[in-house]
Amino acid sequence: MANVIVVGAGMCGLMTGVLLANDGDEVTVVERDPQGPPDTVDEAWNDWERRGVGQFRMLHYMQPRFRVEVEQHLPQLAAELDALGAIRHQPTAELPAAISGGVRPGDEQFTALTARRPVLEAAIGRVAACTPGLTVRRGVAVSGLVTGPEVTAGVAHVIAVRTESGEELLADLVVDTSGRRSSLPRLLEDIGARPPLEERDDSSLVYYGRHFRSTDGSVPDMAGPLLVNAGTISTLTLPGDNGTWGLGILLAASDKDMRVIKDVDRWEQVWRSVPVTAHWLDGEPISDGVAVMANLPDRIRTFFVDGTPLATGVPAVADSWSCTNPAVGRGVSIGILHILALRDTLRDTGVDDPAGLALAFHEVTSAEVEPWYRATVDLDRGRLAEMEAIREHGEYITDDPFVAVGRAFYRGAWCDPDVLRAFIEVGALVSSPDDVLARPGMFEKVLAFGELDDPFPSASRSELLALVS
Repeated sequence: MANVIVVGAGMCGLMTGVLLANDGDEVTVVERDPQGPPDTVDEAWNDWERRGVGQFRMLHYMQPRFRVEVEQHLPQLAAELDALGAIRHQPTAELPAAISGGVRPGDEQFTALTARRPVLEAAIGRVAACTPGLTVRRGVAVSGLVTGPEVTAGVAHVIAVRTESGEELLADLVVDTSGRRSSLPRLLEDIGARPPLEERDDSSLVYYGRHFRSTDGSVPDMAGPLLVNAGTISTLTLPGDNGTWGLGILLAASDKDMRVIKDVDRWEQVWRSVPVTAHWLDGEPISDGVAVMANLPDRIRTFFVDGTPLATGVPAVADSWSCTNPAVGRGVSIGILHILALRDTLRDTGVDDPAGLALAFHEVTSAEVEPWYRATVDLDRGRLAEMEAIREHGEYITDDPFVAVGRAFYRGAWCDPDVLRAFIEVGALVSSPDDVLARPGMFEKVLAFGELDDPFPSASRSELLALVS
């Protein structure tokens, strides 16, 4: 049994705490924000303050892979989400049969279990509160790391965290899950460790979002993709809990002419310019104005350099290690894969060999989790380049084979039920693009759709500018 400190009580921090406590470890999660989950869903949405989570009331969607892992490893969380009104959303059951070919055996793998972020955090907060061996201390900010004797020559070994009040919390392992704003790089420098290597890919996408509610507890029917690429904009239609849903318009940050859609009337005009998702606007707004979210780069850090960990006893997990922009809703889904990798590494290695634990966790992260981050970055780069090219030149021409395959995949999904399921598998993190396209005949079938026109026509660039002028 290990004594573990987890820094950060967001989704990934509390899931880490519950999973490790379920394995018999004594876990304390410390969280800077003082307020815990309120009693009701409405209070969570309207009143809960989570200043440490910048996207707390922005658009959220949990990919099907999240549900798969939660049902297997955290069934109590799945049950709590169901109890709080989270939606189970299965695309091939929601899409018109002319697109999906009807529901097929095996389509249940595409089912998402999803909700608005305050409801997701309320659910895991309730589970954490009744998990034996897990203590959550809110209103406790970490100001530093405490080191003990080195276990690897020249490498700092972390044995505790120091809080802003001066308290030292001893631990066999300190797990940083404090998110994309993690101060771990600075804390490592403070103890004389090298800073992590960091790759930063500024996706330069800006989100303009609103939330809605129906009068009967339903969500609108799907007529096409949840993420629609519509020229120089994209639209996100994300079903949520208790008859709510979130709508987002995505722009390139450089698209200054379209920034006026932070005005509600202009936002609605632009939304209705995409016919396949226009009907999602027919609900009661439950958020004031248009929420804007920007400055969310794709970023990954390496804490193991030249065959040596930067420090032992302090792994970085989920968004503290890597974070992606929210366009394809993969953040927490990749996060739970990373958490499970840590849990399994601890089972195999234990905490008595800190250097071995650091190496094993680095290796499994690189092999099993990092490829999902890389694939997401490739998607972001391609879409941003397309947006900017259409805006500047009226079309997107590239000899990048990745872009060509991605375009054919997107267009073919809405014309062929087999390609649709392959497309959903990749987006849902169920299977990798390489695995799906390696199936007999699938790559050739996808490429055949490369020259198709956009299956979901929308307003041209000039028409968009006229709408917002």
